[in-house]
Amino acid sequence: MSTRSRSGGGGFVGAVRTDVRRLHGAWMELVFPRQRGRGHSVMGKWEPETVPQKIGYHGWSVLGLIGLLVLYPLTVLGLATRYYAAKLDSTQTRLGIIGVTAVALVGWGALTLIWGAMSYLEQVDVPINAVLAVGLASIVATVSTALAATCSKFGGRGTTVGLAYPFAMTALFLPPVVAALVTPSLEEVVLEPSYDLAVWVLDNVLFVGGLNDYLRGNFTLEGAAYAGMWVGLSFPLGWFLGGVVELANLVRPSE
Repeated sequence: MSTRSRSGGGGFVGAVRTDVRRLHGAWMELVFPRQRGRGHSVMGKWEPETVPQKIGYHGWSVLGLIGLLVLYPLTVLGLATRYYAAKLDSTQTRLGIIGVTAVALVGWGALTLIWGAMSYLEQVDVPINAVLAVGLASIVATVSTALAATCSKFGGRGTTVGLAYPFAMTALFLPPVVAALVTPSLEEVVLEPSYDLAVWVLDNVLFVGGLNDYLRGNFTLEGAAYAGMWVGLSFPLGWFLGGVVELANLVRPSE
């Protein structure tokens, strides 16, 4: 059977149609039996018979279609995330956990030594706080890289979503933030948008229970605090990306 016939024909449009049908069928089976067609080819698809059944059936179907307006774009994001995660996983497989950790350690260690030497030799004006920020970020990024690789290799689905993705996000976010901390020309590209994002999160997400007022009164977003902010954001973002990958796996199981 050709790929075209399996996907329902029509290339991209056929693939979208197949995905939507599978998602909607899974939604319908939460309440009604035998709704995903081919899986019940012997008994046939269940159809409502009485008026209350028809009202409930079609009402539930409409709710599912509305939900798909949100779920399907997330599915596409999950498919893209899964693709690039597979590329990184392939690199990790070739290098191994020790190899991946060693690459991170060498890269971050070299950056820390360079900035520390510049500060010591006074060839450039590098504040000691910037050197400490790079050193701290080096430790966090290296450990995060090792933990992400370990959780991805040995953990199950829950560990991968709950830990591997957040640790991978941490290792991904820290380099540009640290670079901006020690390179003034990058401040407006990295730190200023980070500040605006922090203000938005405080005003629109962390307002519950006055948490935003507590954070504003006890912490100042400057220096290494930017790195800490992105470490904190990496976990919910990692959980979100892991979740959409699982949604993509539901719609299009990976081979």
